[in-house]
Amino acid sequence: MVDFNMAEKRPGNSQGLSPTALRAKRARDKAMAMTTDRKNKKAENQRIGQKSDSDLHHASGTVRRTSIAYNRATHTRDEVKS
Repeated sequence: MVDFNMAEKRPGNSQGLSPTALRAKRARDKAMAMTTDRKNKKAENQRIGQKSDSDLHHASGTVRRTSIAYNRATHTRDEVKS
């Protein structure tokens, strides 16, 4: 039996990343979330008001509300490649 020393999958580390890789990923994710573009989108979402039954999509300078069911069912429209 081969032991690859894979990190254990648990809350906050569902991808099973090593501690070093997890720290790097969290730093990258935070840097992306703090960009001016993301801050503007977050502020716009707060002005519009998020609803529990839909997601907001920012595209081409407009915001479109999409049902969660439609948004999460991309595999049924062949948008996700296996």
